Amino acid sequence: MLLAVLDGVAWIMAVLLYGAGLRLMECLRLRVKDIEFSRNEIVVREGKGNKDRVTMLPRAVQDPLQAHLRQVRAVHAGDLRTGFGRVQMPDALAAKYPNASREWPWQWVFPAARICRDHRFGEPQRFHTHESVLQKAIHGAARDARIGKPVGPHRLRHCFATHL
Repeated sequence: MLLAVLDGVAWIMAVLLYGAGLRLMECLRLRVKDIEFSRNEIVVREGKGNKDRVTMLPRAVQDPLQAHLRQVRAVHAGDLRTGFGRVQMPDALAAKYPNASREWPWQWVFPAARICRDHRFGEPQRFHTHESVLQKAIHGAARDARIGKPVGPHRLRHCFATHL
């Protein structure tokens, strides 16, 4: 019922929480290279306990996710043309691979709408979508679906575990 009320990118993210058992920040921190459409897998990096794991990519989300990634790639190409296109890199990889932060595989699957100028991270870059975006979308969808219980993103992960 909740997923039927959501649409667009919020629906894609919610389906990943429910259908793949992702935690909110695991979903938001997905990078393009972490999705394996040919194997129906998602690689979750630095999940709870700083561990990596592999989970399933739900078939229901594959086509919308691929369409979403085409749009994200177009945004990334525009960012590169304007001299931006960087994303934050994990740990020492930024030093080891200085150009990787501009490469397509390292881009966020769910990038923020705007480029951020945070002085802690050097030059301006596009971060992943803020967690409040999906939290608000799910709370609003729960209200619209007239679900009387508290519903948040983590509830979808619990439903995944229950239905699995």
